[in-house]
Formats: sequence, C-alpha cells, structure tokens
Amino acid sequence: MLAADTACEPIGENVTIKYGLIGLGMMGRHHARVIREVDGIDLIAVADAMGDPHGVAGKTPMHDSVQGLIDAGVEAAVVAVPTKFHEEVGLALAEAGIHALIEKPVAHALPAAERLVEAFEAAGRIAAVGHVERFNPALISLRERIANGDLGDVYQIQTRRQGPFPARIADVGVVKDLGSHDIDLTSWLAQSPYATLAAQTTHRSGRAHEDMVSITGKLENGIMINHLVNWLTPFKERLTVVTGEHGAFVADTITADLTFFENGTHAGSWDTVAAFRGVSEGTVTRFSLEKREPLRSEHEAFRDAILGTRADAVTLREGTETLRVAEAAIESARTGSVVSLRAGA
Repeated sequence: MLAADTACEPIGENVTIKYGLIGLGMMGRHHARVIREVDGIDLIAVADAMGDPHGVAGKTPMHDSVQGLIDAGVEAAVVAVPTKFHEEVGLALAEAGIHALIEKPVAHALPAAERLVEAFEAAGRIAAVGHVERFNPALISLRERIANGDLGDVYQIQTRRQGPFPARIADVGVVKDLGSHDIDLTSWLAQSPYATLAAQTTHRSGRAHEDMVSITGKLENGIMINHLVNWLTPFKERLTVVTGEHGAFVADTITADLTFFENGTHAGSWDTVAAFRGVSEGTVTRFSLEKREPLRSEHEAFRDAILGTRADAVTLREGTETLRVAEAAIESARTGSVVSLRAGA
C-alpha cells in the first residue's frame, strides 16, 4: 500500500500509484483509457464478474471480483460497477486500506452512503465520487465568474439534462443517475446547499424507477433552482443557465462552451416602457476556454488527493449530500409535498 508518510510527496519518478478498476461496462472502458493516459498512476489489475465485453483489459490481469484487485496489490481503485454494488465494493476496499474513486451516485441509498463515509474515514483513506461535471471547463469558468461577481446578484440556476433512455441503467431512476449531476453542480456553482425543493416525476418506459423529473426549489443563499431531467427525449441536451443582476450565463457541458448574455444598457425614450424596470438584450460573448477532458481532470484530482497536493476531488461527504437531495426529490414527488433540507428540519 501507499505508505501514510508518502501521502504528501509530489509526483515524480519515484511515485507511481498502483490502480485497479472494477466494472468494465460503458463507463469502465472510459476510466481504463484515462487511467492509462494519466501520469503517476499504473493500471495493474481490472475486474468484472460479467467479463470484459468491450475488451478493456488488454494485457492487464483480469479478475472476477474486488478481492482479486485487493490480492493484486492495488493502492487505489475506481469503482464503476452498477450503483447497487457500490456499498459492497467500497466497504471491501476501505477494509483493505485502498483509496477509491466511486462513480456517481455514491450509493443506491443514503444509509449505504453514510456507511461508506464512516468506513473510509475510519480507514484513513481517500474516497472520491465521480461527479465529473465539476471538471467541465465551461462550469469551472462559470463558477469563477460567479464568485468574481460578474453576474452581480444571482437570481436563479436552471439545468436541462435530457436524452434517450440508456439501456445500461437498471438499478436506479433518472433522479439519482442523471439528476445527481445537476444537484451537485448547482450547489457547487452557487457554493450553497439546498434549502427546500418540490418535485414531480413520471414513469413512461415501463420500469420500476422514474424516467422524468422536474425539480424546483431554493438554495440556502436564496438562489432559485429548476432542474428538468429525463430519459425520454430523442436528442441529448446538457445545459446550465445562471441568471443574475447583469445578465445570464449559458454553459453547454456537451461542447464545454460558455456564453454570456449581457443585459442591455440603452436608455429608452418610451416613458411607459421605461417605467418598467426590466432588462433588454445586450452584448453576447462566447468565451474561449481550454477544453480538457473532464474525466481526465477528475482522475488527476483523485491522484493528487491521494498524494496530498490538491483538494478539489469530490468527497464522499459531498456525494452523500447530493444523494440526500436526490432522495428528497423522490420523496417530494411521492408525497406531493415541499421538502425542507435545512439542518434539523
């Protein structure tokens, strides 16, 4: 294992973290590719009880369980198995003293997420959650611009995450699978937790879980939120719109484009209209951004968290809070009530 006294040692020719990967499905194959590209880490073992449908393993030793990775001597592991197995695999890694990057959502249910938090904290090992949108260049730039006051007072954050049904998802609904991205990125952009929310869901694809959700609510800092998420749209859309005092930012996380629609500043001569203190269309600016692959940036952040040189990986506690909000949305839709998420509520 990576010794505790090397936890803050910078990456160099003497430090290579031995990685394992469990889960070789659609996400697993992308993780395998990126792990092999990132400096300072070495993929020494992969595992999947269902085999290797995408030919991910190559020459890397293949196992059929998390125990195989543990026995192979991995120091860190990426968990890309179905959500219902996150707890079982994560607890085994924590008990073995292995750092883990767990795909989102952190677990299938809140008690399972809390057990994972406790296990990794007790083991003194780094555990992160794969909320990869935090590493999207458009959202990174947007967060900085919000924090710098470019929008002035922020009024609302809206997200739209829509597309066709993914056959790979069978154990959770659209709220925990796709919606967790929007819940996490919204709280992260605004640097504020959720206060209240209300949600509506529907089931249209014949599955046990919801496949469409509409969420409205408010963050603790007063920003309004709206999320539209579904698996029922015949095109893919990933948009975040932040509206404020000076205009609106639109981030497209598929293309990593960020555009600012500035409020117009022209004074009007029509007294009846001028009396209404609204906004008008102004300058539109599309920013030039360095477009690094978010998954690669996520892996670099996890690597550096293990080495103690960075602290921007998404923690298990943050992932657990996102899951708490997702479960509140499901409960709101079930009961038809507004749910308070404030501490002690």
